[in-house]
This record gives sequence, structure tokens and C-alpha cells, in this order.
Amino acid sequence: MTDTNDSLAREAGSLFLPKYDANGMVAAIVQHAESGEVLMFAYMNAEALDATRRTGRAHFWSRSRGKLWLKGETSGHFLFVQQILVDCDQDALVLKVLPAGPACHTGAPTCFYRELGPDGLSRLD
Repeated sequence: MTDTNDSLAREAGSLFLPKYDANGMVAAIVQHAESGEVLMFAYMNAEALDATRRTGRAHFWSRSRGKLWLKGETSGHFLFVQQILVDCDQDALVLKVLPAGPACHTGAPTCFYRELGPDGLSRLD
């Protein structure tokens, strides 16, 4: 296939052809399946994506630890995947999940608990 055919297949076809970046990653936005709230952002490689699809629980690639990471593995706050949306050129995903507890490692329900204003960050409580 040529690059043009690859683009056409990704954008209009029914084949899942994830477009990984130079580091083998695809961006993953995690959203609450019921409320629509954005819970977190992480990266997935092919191994994490495969494990997520196979188990129904969100797996990511921990860039800091250099290994596969099952969200909730130590905390019990698993993310149960209900749906995976794929963007037009297949380089970003939205995981619609039902969380079993807070999504953020800080204990906040979402990792996006602060707003950037003119004077810096303020907590959204």
C-alpha cells in the first residue's frame, strides 16, 4: 500500500490500523462513560492496547517505569472499558470507562482537578 492508500484505509476503512508515534505510542484520553468527564490522559503501546482489549480493563505504557501498567493494579481503582473510540487518522483514542474509584493517583476523581487562570492554578472543588 502507498501512503495515500494507508491514509484512506485509516480514515475511511473499517480496519483498525493504529498510527503509533516514533516511540510506539498512541495517545489515550480516558473519559467517564456515563458523565462524560475527562478522567485522565496516558499513552498506550501495542501491548497495552492488546491487554486492554483482551481484559476490558485499561492498561497503559508507563513511560517513567518503562513497563506495562494496569490502572488500579495497586490501588484497586480499575478502569473498566465500555467503549474505545478511534480518531480519524487512528493516532489517538478515547477510552470510555466506568472507574472503580478515583482515576488520579492523588486521590482526586479526575486528574484534571485544577484550572489555569491569570494568577496560576486554582483547584476546582
